[in-house]
Amino acid sequence: MEPVISLTGVTAELGGRPVLRGVDLTVRPGEVVALLGANGSGKSTAVRATVGQVPVTGGELTLFGTPVHRFRDWRRLGYVPQRSTAAGGVPATVREVVSSGRLARRGLRPLGRADRAAVDRAIDLVGLADHAGDSVDALSGGQHQRVLIARALAGEPELLVMDEPLAGVDLASQAVLAETLRGQLAGGAAVLLVLHELGPLRPLIDRAVVLAHGRVERTVDRPGGSGADGALPEEPACHTHDAIDARGTSALQTGIL
Repeated sequence: MEPVISLTGVTAELGGRPVLRGVDLTVRPGEVVALLGANGSGKSTAVRATVGQVPVTGGELTLFGTPVHRFRDWRRLGYVPQRSTAAGGVPATVREVVSSGRLARRGLRPLGRADRAAVDRAIDLVGLADHAGDSVDALSGGQHQRVLIARALAGEPELLVMDEPLAGVDLASQAVLAETLRGQLAGGAAVLLVLHELGPLRPLIDRAVVLAHGRVERTVDRPGGSGADGALPEEPACHTHDAIDARGTSALQTGIL
């Protein structure tokens, strides 16, 4: 099967400083690939390059067989940014933020019946149906992250790209994410995500790619299997307590990317 993501010798810079130094990576339909590594290893830059937020300075990066600089069919991709960087938005309800996930399909046209149904499904999938009319400012940290995930799911993507979806998230929300991804995989979606630790997603991951200093250091197939832990980097655990008060967090970004 043709890869949904393909990086071949990809290089990228931030502020004139090399961050990715010849990365090779593929994600095929139905696969879950996790990027692991220490802070500064290039994990987040790799996923931001994949969604077109960081320009590639060398090598080749394709989405669904199309070079990323020519790719325009963004409705096929759902992106979940780091919650800590999801700032600068305007006050909005959960439903309004999740509805923005339909922009790649609808543009600025009013949502139709199918759009509203997709939004309702996405909110229900992440367990926020009872909070659909609530302001995102009133949500906890874990609920904020669920809103970002629901926004990506509302577009009914074939590919999910997620940057540290477990960071700062309580155990209940981690379990919700694992179950949500299981459902997306059953529907044939592919997933590329950045993690500090595998946590509850371990059984779902087909391949863990460990980055170091902007390069692929090693790849571990089926990291949920016995004996894989020794091949994976030791990282601090994701926060297991949802102790971040919503009033102390940045506003939720309502843009699609």
